[in-house]
Amino acid sequence: MSERHERSTAGRAVPEADGAAAEPDSTAVRVALWRAVHVLHDPPPHVLADEIGLRLADPEGGWRERGDMHPEGTSRFRAGVVARARFVEDLVVERLDEGVGQYVLLGAGLDTFAQRRPDLADRLRIFEVDRPEPQEWKRRRLTELGYGVGDGLRLVPVDFETAGSWWDRLRRAGFDAGRPAVAASAGVSMYLTKEANAATLRTLASLAPGSTVVMTFMPPLDLMEPDERAVRQAAENGARGSGTPFISFYAPAEILALARAAGFTDTRHVSAAALNERYFADRPDGLRTSNGEELLVATV
Repeated sequence: MSERHERSTAGRAVPEADGAAAEPDSTAVRVALWRAVHVLHDPPPHVLADEIGLRLADPEGGWRERGDMHPEGTSRFRAGVVARARFVEDLVVERLDEGVGQYVLLGAGLDTFAQRRPDLADRLRIFEVDRPEPQEWKRRRLTELGYGVGDGLRLVPVDFETAGSWWDRLRRAGFDAGRPAVAASAGVSMYLTKEANAATLRTLASLAPGSTVVMTFMPPLDLMEPDERAVRQAAENGARGSGTPFISFYAPAEILALARAAGFTDTRHVSAAALNERYFADRPDGLRTSNGEELLVATV
């Protein structure tokens, strides 16, 4: 059996029948499970309440005992995942109230905004952009779970390393380039070349005036807090071992300069410290995110 006929979900390899949709990347599954652990382990108030991703991933029994799910050892990764998602969703709500009715998720993975927030999804046109095979798998799982893919949710299959590909496909899926949008790229930039990230930002800078872009980025190891470097190095080693290495890192000044060079005039860096102040202040459990991943916010 060839490698392309093997699929991996939540740490297990399962033979795939000819013609079946490939499973999502292990990184997408891990993010979904961390979001679930936040609800299952961390006391309220929850920054993000998402257990639908757990249903989508459908991991085998005992998944919470896996090393990469350890509630204490991975708490800062978990906090970062829920904080970045909550930040983007807060922004979507804010812009929706201002009349912005399009939301684009680049590298959507197992995002569940459309299923968790039908009150907002009914007022939006949501475009999930991702690789074809895992996206087709997600479509099948949404159908199996009874959610389906309604008219307001468009699944857009693309290859992010192909210049212009995702933008052309996005427009063919019904995206109105003449109307403003919120576009989010969370947990993607570290896997792409710097050339691909620059090209993505140039394309996003061509969105209609009034559009807002959020992109996460990883600072270089030497800019991280000293007590967090070992965990980050372990994460890099794990990503490399799974065949999805981290290849692009940016200092905050560098990512801001990249966005300005792409054509954005209004850019800001949202630090991990700012996210901790906004979402994790005064928590008795001490949950907080690390500065291993931070945010670029750019407005057209």
